[in-house]
Order: sequence, then structure tokens, then C-alpha cells
Amino acid sequence: MRVLVTGVTGQLGHDCVIELQDRDMEVRGVSSKEFPLTDAGAMRRYMEAYRPTAVIHCAAYTAVDRAEDDKETCMAVNAEGTAALARLCRDFHAKMVYISTDYVFPGNGTEPYEVDAPKDPKNVYGQSKLAGEEAVQQILKRYFIVRISWVFGINGKNFVRTMLKLGQTHKALTVVDDQIGSPTYTRDLAVLLADMIQTEKYGVYHATNEGFCSWAEFAAEIFRQAGMDIKVTPVPSSAYPTRAVRPHNSRMSKKSLREAGFLLLPRWQDAIGRYLIELESLKEQEEMAAQG
Repeated sequence: MRVLVTGVTGQLGHDCVIELQDRDMEVRGVSSKEFPLTDAGAMRRYMEAYRPTAVIHCAAYTAVDRAEDDKETCMAVNAEGTAALARLCRDFHAKMVYISTDYVFPGNGTEPYEVDAPKDPKNVYGQSKLAGEEAVQQILKRYFIVRISWVFGINGKNFVRTMLKLGQTHKALTVVDDQIGSPTYTRDLAVLLADMIQTEKYGVYHATNEGFCSWAEFAAEIFRQAGMDIKVTPVPSSAYPTRAVRPHNSRMSKKSLREAGFLLLPRWQDAIGRYLIELESLKEQEEMAAQG
């Protein structure tokens, strides 16, 4: 199997390449510079040269608030770019994994969304990702659509890193508690995606670490495991207004994963612990490199 991973400079793309390499699979990670989603011709030339048998499409326009004022670019990357890539996967007979988001749902209620629950994204980013999903489903038969949420990994900025940084200069923080969902550790997700592309179990899936929490609970657990004495005070979303509407309910059911026989990701608390170890290891490597 020859795998192409888009978005290699991001958190998930980075970890997917590492996971596939660890399995001795042929893999190539590409960035927007060498594989621009807004240039179908350039993408075709790359596909012709590499001829992957599977594509894990992690690349996306993810600036959720900026997208509200930059809808054209967001749609060009997430919707039109995904559609162009899906057509290339069809032409080159490659399986496709499309990484989507909980933002395709309306974000209300308290029950976990099933994969076929009604879609009604409340911001431009969610609309663009839903358009990408629809394009993949219309163009391809051999696809996996995997919805994720609250992502954190070693290769980029994320909520965990932000909390750890703020904890160095603050003894108390206020964090939103009326948005409920599940964190997703990209190292865990990469394992699932690597398993998935080696099957014919096509369809739509939800894949996050197990368990639900609020952002405030997420923050409190980060500080607890990091051994940092930081007081976390829960506040409503109205305390932190954002340009784009955020869903209050990001719970997603894993029924489709279980029914397909895939292993569920570990609990989110366990994922935090392993991520903190990974961060510490990276810090040590950087210090050693700086010393020569």
C-alpha cells in the first residue's frame, strides 16, 4: 500500500505519517506548498507521479473565526479542494479518508450525535467541511469520512499547550463549561486511521477519545496531571464571545466504529497523560539539540 497524507505540517498529518512509517508502510506526507488544494492541476501532477493507493486527507482551512470573514478561501480549500481531490482518488483508484468535524451538526441538545443525524452547521467552517463530506460521498464509493473534535497533538498549537502556557503565569483561569465534547489525541487517531485504510469497511465514522467533558473539565484535568496548582473557574460561553458560533453539544456516538469492529480510542484522561509525556520528551530533545 502506498499512502499519501495531506496536511503533513499539521497535528494529525504529522502523526499519521509517523504511524504509517512505524508500520513500515510506504507513505509520503505533503504540505500545501507541494500539494495545493486550490490547484487541481498541481494535485493531478503529484498524483500521477506518486500514484497512491490510499489518501488520508488531513489538510484543511481550520481558522474557524477568520473563516467568517474569509468564506471564499475557506470554501475553496475545504469544499472545492476536497472535491477535486476526491475526483483524483476516483481517477487513480485510491481509497480516501476525509477528516471532518463535529461542527457539521447544529450543536444543540445533550445526546451524542449519530453519524446520520441531521446536519446544520452554524458557522462557515462547519459549512465548508459538510460540503467536503457531500462531495466525497457523491464522487467516491471507496471512502471513509471520519469526524473528530477538540484536537491536540505534538506538531502544533492546541488547547493543552495553551493551558500549560497560561498556567505558568496565572494561578487562576476562567474556562467555558457549557460546551461539551470529546478531546482527540492525534497519536491515537493516527492508529485508527492506519488500521482503517487497510480494510474495505467504508462509510462515515466518529473518532475521538472516549468520554465527554467541558472545556473547563478538560483544563482542570490537564493541570491535575501536570501537577500544576491552578484554579479553574467555569464560565458560560457568553463570557468569551467569538466571531464564529461554537456548538454547545459536540458529543458524538461511536456506534459506527463499534459495529465495524474498530477499536475505540482510549479515554481522554489517559490521552492527556501520554501527551504530557510526549511533550516532555520533545522538550528534552530540543534542549539536547540546543546544547549541540
